[in-house]
Amino acid sequence: MNIIKKVLKMKLKLKVYSDGASRGNPGPSAIAFMILNEDEKILKRYSRYVGIRTNNQAEYEALTSALEFASKLTSREVDCYLDSELVVKHLNGEYQVKNPKLKTLWLKVQELKQKLQKTSFTYVPRTDKYIEEVDWLANQTLDRVTNRC
Repeated sequence: MNIIKKVLKMKLKLKVYSDGASRGNPGPSAIAFMILNEDEKILKRYSRYVGIRTNNQAEYEALTSALEFASKLTSREVDCYLDSELVVKHLNGEYQVKNPKLKTLWLKVQELKQKLQKTSFTYVPRTDKYIEEVDWLANQTLDRVTNRC
């Protein structure tokens, strides 16, 4: 990595909006995320099918994918916005993670947090404009996959 990229990576503060969608619980699932800079310029949009998951598993997987990508752009600060109150309360220590599959995903988030100086997790309603967009991306991905079957 050249010196300019290293300096940019150190100074960049990012916003992450992520969402998981599941048709059935469990059922076919997709994830999506958007990464924005401090000026709300969209740096990355991403979605993909992840197979059969519960909705909570899909929510966690969307976040871990977003954090993996964000950690390639910055080592500084990432503010994460999700419409899953459960996941946010898990990550903020308000609720214990009792489900073994969710615990594995929670541990993955903890590991990814170590790559960053600061992370925050904030619940936002589904009506948030960026959450609406990542929800749409995840559902478009599901539509494509389920219409193929």
